[in-house]
Order: sequence, then structure tokens, then C-alpha cells
Amino acid sequence: MLLNASGCLDALTAPETARQLDAFVTKTVTPLGREGNPPVRIAETDAGMLNSIGLANPGRERFLDDVLPRLVELGVPLWVSVGGFSAEEYAETCRAIDATDDVTTIELNLSCPNVDEAPESAAEIVAACRSATRLPLYAKLSPAVPDVGAVATAVEAAGADGLSLVNTIRGLALDDALRPVLGTGTGGYSGPALKPIALAAVYAAFRAASLPIVGMGGVTTGRDALELIAAGASWVALGTVLFSDPDAPNRIREELAAELAVLGFDSPGEARGAAHRKASE
Repeated sequence: MLLNASGCLDALTAPETARQLDAFVTKTVTPLGREGNPPVRIAETDAGMLNSIGLANPGRERFLDDVLPRLVELGVPLWVSVGGFSAEEYAETCRAIDATDDVTTIELNLSCPNVDEAPESAAEIVAACRSATRLPLYAKLSPAVPDVGAVATAVEAAGADGLSLVNTIRGLALDDALRPVLGTGTGGYSGPALKPIALAAVYAAFRAASLPIVGMGGVTTGRDALELIAAGASWVALGTVLFSDPDAPNRIREELAAELAVLGFDSPGEARGAAHRKASE
């Protein structure tokens, strides 16, 4: 039930960490290779981290020919994060991944604050991808929308098999001279301060749609993971914590088991949605 957030772990340089996970999510793959944004790309803040990587990746062909075979050797179920700048680009990559037998799930990166997004709606992109692949499709959504529940309902109707909530939210950090720290000015904000935003999004999506949810955002402890599960998540993804604690998956899994036992739950599944049951009492 533990994943990594896309882009927060390089499994080929940290295979021991990747093997602690129940599934590994790749960096976002785009049709053509991308160098990414100019430096500075990462900046620490008081309560998290800003990044402006810009979807740097080798592109679809090199990923499928070179990177994917090496990831398969890890022996961990693989989710591929797919990005693009039009619905057809997303669909083309899904079609190419579908032709392999090495991927269990596709996550559609529908909300990256560091690049221009496709002009089509999330639902239109999901629909295009649904026609291109038989693999499960998880729609990764931004918390920076007026109604996360409405978007969740729309992508469910378009054929999504699950949701990933949430992506980073746009933020800014200034240096001592009051200039933006990142080369692009703003970037995607993650870390502990993102957790209340993630909880709210998961809570809303659980109430609006019937899809399984991967909850992520600010998870550093087993208690954090449990709260996302209580809000409605079936899976939990770890992000910023992996930069500082390569043993985080094992530790958080143990902490989660202890937290469940204290509250009288026999499994994470029993705790899923508990916040909604409490709210209705």
C-alpha cells in the first residue's frame, strides 16, 4: 500500500529504497526528451521543499528501450507516470506502454505547476488515454482547483480507474537579497505543510467519486499515512521524506501498523474512510 510520489525517488540509484515499496512510480515520461528547467531547481523552506525540475526525462523511446528494462530488474510492480502537452500526446505514450508487458498501472500527470499544461481538460485527456490502453489509469490531480470533487467525478466518468491526490502546489521562496531562489521563480511546493491540503482533497474526492485513491502530500510518519487513509486513501505515496530518509517506507509501514493497533483497526482497509464515519456520527 506504499508507493513513492513520482519524481521523488530514482530507483536505479537507490534500489534498496525502491524495493521497500509495494510499487514504484517512475518520473513523468513525455513524448520527447526534456532537459528541464534552468537551475536553481530545488530549494528548502521552513516547512517543506520547492522544486522546479520541469519534467526532465529522456523521452518516451529512450525510456521504453533503456530505462524500463532496468526498472523491471528491481522486481517491484511498476507504475509509469505519463505527461504531455495535448491529449493525443498522452494517448500516444499510453499506447506505447500498453504494448509492453512490464507495467501494471499508468498514472496521468494532469497537473504540473512547473510546465505549461495541455489545453484539454483532465476528463478529455483521460478519455483519450482510456481508448489507447487496457492498463489501469490513475489521474493525478492538482489541489489548486475550485472543486476537487467535481474533477474527480469528471475523470471517473471519462474512464479513470483511480485518483492520485495531490500534486504539488505553486509556491515561492526568496533569498537574503529578496530575489526568487528558484531559477523559474515559482515552483511546486511539497513537504509537511502540504498535508492538510492533501487531506482536504482526498476527503472531497472520496465523497464525490467511487474510485480508489492514492493519497500523498506531507507524509513523514505512520500517523500521517493513517490520516490520509482515514480521509479515503487506499494507497499512500511518500514524497519529500524520501530525500532525507531512505528507510522511510519500512519505518512508516511499521509506524502505521502500530497506529492501527492502538485505534483497534486490524488492517488499513478497516480504517479507510474512518474520518467520514466520524463526521456523520
